[in-house]
Amino acid sequence: MSPETLVSPDGVPEITRHFRLQFEQAQSAWVLLYPEGMVKLSASAGEIMRRIDGKTGVEMLIRDLETTFPGAEVRQDVLDFLDVARERGWIRDRR
Repeated sequence: MSPETLVSPDGVPEITRHFRLQFEQAQSAWVLLYPEGMVKLSASAGEIMRRIDGKTGVEMLIRDLETTFPGAEVRQDVLDFLDVARERGWIRDRR
């Protein structure tokens, strides 16, 4: 990955405008809806994405997940997922 695609721990991510996050009962999962279709998220990806509100910074997001899942080493997994989500255009840095 190139440095410009790395999500900063100081950043504030937001879901890109043409995506909408919602829980789909039929899928029993969080999904990202967009005009051409849907992305079904894994349970861990859903936990991360549902915390992205355009106001909460990456560090706070990580702390919240560490509180929700005590003892789990989530930091690097969250940063890695956010990098992938940014590369796929699901999120961007709030400006």
